[in-house]
Amino acid sequence: MTATALLIRRADYADPEQAAAIVDILNEYAKDPMGGGEALPREVQARLVPELAKRPWAVTVLGYWDGEPVGLVNAFEGFSSFAAQPLIYLHDVAVNRSHRGRGVAKAMLTEVEAIARERGACKMTLEVLSGNPAVRVYDQFGFKPYALDPKAGTGQFMQKWLR
Repeated sequence: MTATALLIRRADYADPEQAAAIVDILNEYAKDPMGGGEALPREVQARLVPELAKRPWAVTVLGYWDGEPVGLVNAFEGFSSFAAQPLIYLHDVAVNRSHRGRGVAKAMLTEVEAIARERGACKMTLEVLSGNPAVRVYDQFGFKPYALDPKAGTGQFMQKWLR
C-alpha cells in the first residue's frame, strides 16, 4: 500500500502543463452546479492563463494528488482603504469532485494565506453561495460573514455585468 501524496504548488503561468491544469480544473468547476453548470466558452479557456499572466496581482495555487492536478485557487490582490494594506480576494476555489473531502481545499487555502502574509495583507476575502457545501470548509478555516456592526447586518455580494 502506497501513501497518498498531496502537493500544493504556486502555479507558473508559463508552464504549459500547469496552464492546462488551470484551464481543465476551472472548466470542470464551471460545469458543477456551484460553478454555474456550464463549461467555460472555448474563447475564455484560450484567454484564461495568458490574461492571468498579465496581472502581477494574480496568484494561482494548484493542488496535486499523487501527481494529478485536482484543485486550484485563483486569488487577486486588492486593497483595503480602511486598513491601508493589501487584501487577498479568493475568486475561485475548486477541487475536482473525485477529490473533495480529502483536505485539498484546506491545504490550498493554507498556501494562499502564506502568500497573503508575505504580501502584508490585512485579510483574505471570498464569496460563496449560501447553499455551497464548501461553506463548512471556509468556516473551519476561519472565514466568517462580513459584518461591522451586527445591527447593520452582514455583507452581501452584488454584481453588475458590464457587457
